Amino acid sequence: MSQTTTQLDTLCINTIRCLAADAVEKAKSGHPGAPMGMAPMAYVLWTKFLKHNPVDPSWPDRDRFVLSAGHASMLLYGLLHLTGYGVSLDDIKNFRQWGSQTPGHPEFGHTPGVETTTGPLGQGFATAVGMAMAERFMSARFNRPEAPLVDHYTYVICGDGDLMEGISYEAASLAGHHKLGKLICLYDDNQITIDGGTNLAFTEDVAKRFEAMGWQVQRVANGDEDLPAIESAIRHAQAEKNKPSIIITRTTIGYGAPNKKNSHNCHGSPLGAEEVKLAKQTLDWPQEQAFYIPDEAREEFARAPYKGREAQDRWQKLKTAYAAKYPAEAQEFDAWLSRKKPQDWKKSLTAFKPEDGAMATRAASSKVLNSAAAVLPNLLSGSADLSESVNTTIKGGGSFSLQTPAGRNIHYGVREHAMGAIANGMTLHGGPIIACGTFLIFSDYMKSSIRLAALMKIPTTFLFSHDSIGVGEDGPTHQPIEQLAGLRAIPNLTVLRPADANETRASWITALERVAGPCAIILTRQNIPFLSGAASQSEGVSRGAYILEKESKPSPEIILMGTGSEVHLLVAARKILEERGIATRVVSMPSWELFRAQDAAYRQSVLPREITKRLAVEAASPQGWHEWVGSDGVIIGMTDFGASAPSPVALDKFGFNPQNVLDHALKLLSHA
Repeated sequence: MSQTTTQLDTLCINTIRCLAADAVEKAKSGHPGAPMGMAPMAYVLWTKFLKHNPVDPSWPDRDRFVLSAGHASMLLYGLLHLTGYGVSLDDIKNFRQWGSQTPGHPEFGHTPGVETTTGPLGQGFATAVGMAMAERFMSARFNRPEAPLVDHYTYVICGDGDLMEGISYEAASLAGHHKLGKLICLYDDNQITIDGGTNLAFTEDVAKRFEAMGWQVQRVANGDEDLPAIESAIRHAQAEKNKPSIIITRTTIGYGAPNKKNSHNCHGSPLGAEEVKLAKQTLDWPQEQAFYIPDEAREEFARAPYKGREAQDRWQKLKTAYAAKYPAEAQEFDAWLSRKKPQDWKKSLTAFKPEDGAMATRAASSKVLNSAAAVLPNLLSGSADLSESVNTTIKGGGSFSLQTPAGRNIHYGVREHAMGAIANGMTLHGGPIIACGTFLIFSDYMKSSIRLAALMKIPTTFLFSHDSIGVGEDGPTHQPIEQLAGLRAIPNLTVLRPADANETRASWITALERVAGPCAIILTRQNIPFLSGAASQSEGVSRGAYILEKESKPSPEIILMGTGSEVHLLVAARKILEERGIATRVVSMPSWELFRAQDAAYRQSVLPREITKRLAVEAASPQGWHEWVGSDGVIIGMTDFGASAPSPVALDKFGFNPQNVLDHALKLLSHA
């Protein structure tokens, strides 16, 4: 060991290593090698640099720590236990078991001290970029020369797998462009993946690539033992104000395990009881006692709460002085962090009238977004190089950049995958209200990020326009068919496909009010008619479905239902059916998830069980609609990929016209 690495340092590091090995061995499942190799860099970071308080894990000016290599979760759980978070030794012993606070990969909201859910490689790295962007935005908004209210770092530990995933380079490129000097990445360069050595598929020069993206690059040649080099590298990273930093740290996966170290055999499976004993023998550790924590190590790690409390106490005094001098800003700061909105904010959102005429819901969304931004100064918006198409621009909001860090429009570039994770990172940081957008077809690039937002129950808003074969001339490569069904399959994601401008307004209200999960608002490229019945149905949209046009008799003979741009076809078909004496109800269903969550009485009032003649229309895959139409119902949907043609032609050729709706309704009623 280095001359300045003490026996106590070694004891603490080996405590982390052996806790990881024991927990994985007891679970008979997990990844012991990475925590054993990462332990020295994590120890240095957590004991010498990380500003955190286990007693109050969510205090606003803490440093953020992201373990992007989420398979190494026992590294984080060990640190959380040792430094005094609410992770008990019993939780460590019950790693990966039902009901434990130590699941296989870190989960935000499940384990105290976990800043984001990680597991899909690269997601944590990109999320950390979002956290660093939020820190910059918040500091630009609130800091004063004598009062740096927002002043913290974002640290991330990533591995080889993270940097193989494209999302990491999308995010790293944007981080370098924005010169995020408070973003520091420690790269665990152990050169091992599940299949074997990284040289099987990964031989690029990572340092040169990050240098080309505008990062400060440092190397630590011996990350297993050279703690002073790790410490020095982190200090240099902190000193670099205009570049994010990556510290390439060469480590040995499974350090201490004589037969399995530096191989894929300790990556994704337990070491085995005999190898655990040999590892402990190598590390000069009690071989027969599992989950052993020396008193000296526990005392050393226990210093973290005291240092954390001191840091938070200093910040609290700063905030008190700040509030005395800048009371309005202090009040706004607290409101932002609690997502509190001004009273009657909804009244400020643009509402639409018949004279506004036919309008694409993407255009309506823009109007609502901008009226919301006028009363919600922490609302930020952005797109993956499609701001003019998805209409995500906050007019007069400026562009987020190094020169204008308080800018409210984020230009992600053509980086949908990273955009979703970065947006999640900004939401997780706290303060900004985040919306981001692209074409619905490209939601596929973002699926992991959307899924994680839903898993974490965080209120990121995703805007997806060009929502059907109404895209037209761009053809089937850009015509989303299966994407709606895929999004609806994600638990805790609220999908809203508004049928006109006022439903779009109501969808935005739903998204902005949501605090325990993301929303996806699905928008049209083409103009669609104003629906008079939707003008007063903000509550109906918030409940997921409502009666847009009621039948002329006490009970309907048939129910026509749909979402988005197809709803006006139902209205047109209903008129003809009613003229023929057929009592017809039109139900707009902008959100299946919200409707499913209503009580049985409300669902029955909209879709009476006894009315079995039901017809659903949506220019997308019919998958899922049988829940609403039942076994006797009919669905007009898409079972092909579309075609290149002007929007009206494409829609008509595929049967999305009033006559086809009418024909199917009559056939269903046996009036054909």
